[in-house]
Amino acid sequence: MVAIGGGTGLSTLLRGLRRHVVAPGTEPGPAQITDLAAVVTVTDDGGSSGRLRRGFNMLPPGDLRNCMVALSEEEDLLVKLFSHRFESGGDLKGHNLGNLFVAALTEVTGDFALAIQLASKILATRGSIYPATTSSTTLVAEMDDGSMVRGETQITASKRRIVELRLDPPNPVPLPETLHAIHQADLITVGPGSLYTSLITNLLVDGVSEALAKARGLRVYICNLMTQANESLGLTASEHIERIYRHTRAPIFDYAIVNTAPFSAETLTRYAAEGASPIAADIDRIEALGVKCIVGDFASEENVVRHATALVAGALLELGRNAAQKS
Repeated sequence: MVAIGGGTGLSTLLRGLRRHVVAPGTEPGPAQITDLAAVVTVTDDGGSSGRLRRGFNMLPPGDLRNCMVALSEEEDLLVKLFSHRFESGGDLKGHNLGNLFVAALTEVTGDFALAIQLASKILATRGSIYPATTSSTTLVAEMDDGSMVRGETQITASKRRIVELRLDPPNPVPLPETLHAIHQADLITVGPGSLYTSLITNLLVDGVSEALAKARGLRVYICNLMTQANESLGLTASEHIERIYRHTRAPIFDYAIVNTAPFSAETLTRYAAEGASPIAADIDRIEALGVKCIVGDFASEENVVRHATALVAGALLELGRNAAQKS
């Protein structure tokens, strides 16, 4: 299985999948994952990751670190250390210890991808974690007024709607392991996550969209639950897919997991105050795109709305099991 994305969406999904990954040295049972790979965006330029990117001329480690923690089987203390953010200490303030650890490993090894692999071994992750590319690249967005905005932080802060996303320089090289994992996978997911800055950014890496278009495994889009500022404000579920296809220039999904359960009045009010609302589940339009829908209650309402990882993981494994039985 391959999971593609970034931000909190991908790490949340991985937490649900981790418990279904076969433990080392054990025989796989029914509906278990024998090999899990996460492909993670590396265009963040804000916070601790952005400071390390500028100060050490390295790729941003934050999203990768979150995925390592999500897949970790290590003791709680080590996971807490990797997640710890310094609240004081001058130049250390705001930095995350896991980010600093990856930065140190990158300096020692001279190889960012190797540093991620070594850090993953220390945390005993149940799966492989790959940066989408090891090339340093910057997001560039064309907005609905024709203006161009550079950098993920500036794009996210913009009040304009994104029309098209690009990478500068264009067509960065993917890791060979990423393309191999996509080719070998029985099941591939894209999402959940910010439409442009967590999902589409991965698909602009050279060869990734083409590999997805030709993949033999089932390809599943996990639709977001709520709209997000300039990334997806007012877009329906089908329009999310259409925006992705506009960038991949080819259909890359067989299925979509779409939440159709209502949210509480309290949640709707809280999100409305931020200008956000539930994404409309226009099932007929999705299926008109040739994408079959898996619908149901996939949301967890707490302080923030997140996907219920156990339910999403269960739907994915059921899909994989049915496909295996048919083959």
